[in-house]
Amino acid sequence: MPRTDFPSRRSSRREKVLLAAALLLTISLGVLSLMVGKYPLTPALLLAGDEQALRVFVTLRVPRTCMALLGGLGLGIAGGVFQTVFHNPLASPDIIGVSSGASAGAAFGILFLSPGLSPGGLFGLPGGLAHILSSGAVSVTLSAFLGGLLAVLLTLALGALAPGKSSASIVLAGIAVHSLAQTLLMGLKLLADPERELASVEYWLMGSLNGVSLHRLPATLFIGLGCAGGIFLLYRQLLLLSLEESESRMLGVHVGRVRLLILLLATLLTACAISNTGLISFVGLLAPHTARLLTGTGRPSTLLLGGFAGSILLLGADLLARSVSSGELPVSIFTSLLGAPFLIYLLVKSAHTPYR
Repeated sequence: MPRTDFPSRRSSRREKVLLAAALLLTISLGVLSLMVGKYPLTPALLLAGDEQALRVFVTLRVPRTCMALLGGLGLGIAGGVFQTVFHNPLASPDIIGVSSGASAGAAFGILFLSPGLSPGGLFGLPGGLAHILSSGAVSVTLSAFLGGLLAVLLTLALGALAPGKSSASIVLAGIAVHSLAQTLLMGLKLLADPERELASVEYWLMGSLNGVSLHRLPATLFIGLGCAGGIFLLYRQLLLLSLEESESRMLGVHVGRVRLLILLLATLLTACAISNTGLISFVGLLAPHTARLLTGTGRPSTLLLGGFAGSILLLGADLLARSVSSGELPVSIFTSLLGAPFLIYLLVKSAHTPYR
């Protein structure tokens, strides 16, 4: 069929404008995040060399803001991958068990790898935050990361055993692994001390950026950007996976191998984020779908726009979490307030845009 360049140029200009606007909003929220909190900061205070202000800025605000940027970006990109691979606008990182596996891993780390946890908070924080600011936080983070990774490996292994090895088989395997991880999590909760570990487990499950420390950022940056870069390098193969499997094979795609590699990269990206922040609801669902509604295309720019949308959503939710109440609230409360109505909208919508 004959084509003209005009629509593609117009679409390209629209995507560039959207990306520029998203980048500007992300930077604006990032700067605001650096300044807003229980200890307000101003550029004048920092330039004057105030010791307390500099300490708060470097040890608390910079790690928190960077993790919101990286975590939102990772969840947004990973959500776009899952929605494309599974041909489903309702797909999210939860679909293959990564979130539930990370939850069980974090609970295991809190119970058995962090004996120094205590319910007493620091800077007036709730008792459940003590583990984040203690020396055991690293072991909890690593345990959550490994739990998410093991869950998805088990999901992919079970999916490979099913006849046909289709994406539907992986979804069913993910449901089974999710149930298994939730059962393990309930068992770990029963073993937890109600006055100490249980509070830490519950707070981790609600999600928070409050305890992110500076020394975690290098590894998170390395893993997150490495996985995101790998996904963009494989973007052509990702788009071909959105076709029917028979069509993808006819176009020369090794469906099983490529799907395994892309899902592993997206899972590592997700686990890297939630192992540091706890469970953050709906970002991986809301951000990529919003990007697709805005652009109406399946180009790499749409995936990147979904990442920016994730950063905007997580930065905004974190700003609300530390501003609307005298005590800090879980971030997932605010992401759920946006995500739940959006999910209902998707469920009642009579027709969805095909994920191709």
